[in-house]
Amino acid sequence: MSCGGRRLKGWKQLQPFAAALLFAGLSNATVAEEGRKPPKPPIILESTGAYEVGGKVVAKPGDPSQTLSCDHGYVEYFIPAKRRSVGLIMWHSSSTKVWENRWDGGEGYKSIFLRRGYPVYLWDGPRVGRANWSCEPITYTPDYFDQRNFAAWRFGLTHLNWHPGLQFPTADKEAWNQATRARYDEFDTLENALLQAEAGGQAIDKIGPVIAVTNSAGGWRALLSALKAKSGNMKGIVAYETPGFVFPEGEGPAPKPDAPYGPNAVPLAEFMKLTKFPIQMVFGDYTDTRPIWKTSVEVAKTFCDIVNRHGGDCEVLLLPDAGLRGNTHIAFADLNNEAVADELSKWLGRKGLDKFAAE
Repeated sequence: MSCGGRRLKGWKQLQPFAAALLFAGLSNATVAEEGRKPPKPPIILESTGAYEVGGKVVAKPGDPSQTLSCDHGYVEYFIPAKRRSVGLIMWHSSSTKVWENRWDGGEGYKSIFLRRGYPVYLWDGPRVGRANWSCEPITYTPDYFDQRNFAAWRFGLTHLNWHPGLQFPTADKEAWNQATRARYDEFDTLENALLQAEAGGQAIDKIGPVIAVTNSAGGWRALLSALKAKSGNMKGIVAYETPGFVFPEGEGPAPKPDAPYGPNAVPLAEFMKLTKFPIQMVFGDYTDTRPIWKTSVEVAKTFCDIVNRHGGDCEVLLLPDAGLRGNTHIAFADLNNEAVADELSKWLGRKGLDKFAAE
């Protein structure tokens, strides 16, 4: 009894200490639970797949019995089980990788908008990526792009001298490795843009109601594709940092058909197709540090003024004006891409493009 009594007495002496430990443990567990993000809902797909669209068939010189099917585009699609009535065709100017993940490996626009119920279509235009079966000879000459990418994508003024406050994992060497490899060879000429627009217009006709979400020169190609499409399926364009534009003849900057990204001019009757759906031109931070992007912002404002003067609906969004700072040329792959996606969702809602198919 005396032995048992001593154990009981010792426990009573330890009770306050044990209670404090238990409370601390519960408190820490509560803090950890509160700090943990709620799990994301699973992505449930009705279907996924891919197909080629557009292109032509050419006969072998001297032997017309031999042919080549070429210059088509490639569409990879993901259809949610509970889907909205308008899809998003994501059109890159580097590689589809930029839509699939953040630079640090986090969730990219493809998954973000699938979770939000939008059918997603990843597009490779003719002669790039998974659609590189060209009807004409293509010569690949290795060039030294890494340092140029760093400056052109506005990670910093010079290689590895990062902008302060950048929405990029600057201490993560693998993130930079992934970013600099996220490129296909591309051909930024009016001839190639028109070639891609032929297939792009046919893709829009085949997909159904769709909004083009584009990056860089993909925006120029999407504008041209909207002019080539025979249907009214193009329901909007959201262009992240396009340097290329289309203007009606006699309005806007003088055409530069031989320059990368144009601009090029079309008859007013053709240009009027771009007034039939809403357009948003989006730019990230640090645009004043690179002449091409400073100029692109100003030309985008001119483009929107002309679209609106002809009865259209076009706006320019500077992400810093929305309170989002530190974004690069590829804002939708930056660390804050959820917040960037929220701005797109707001625009889709304002334009009535967020309805579910059953509504």
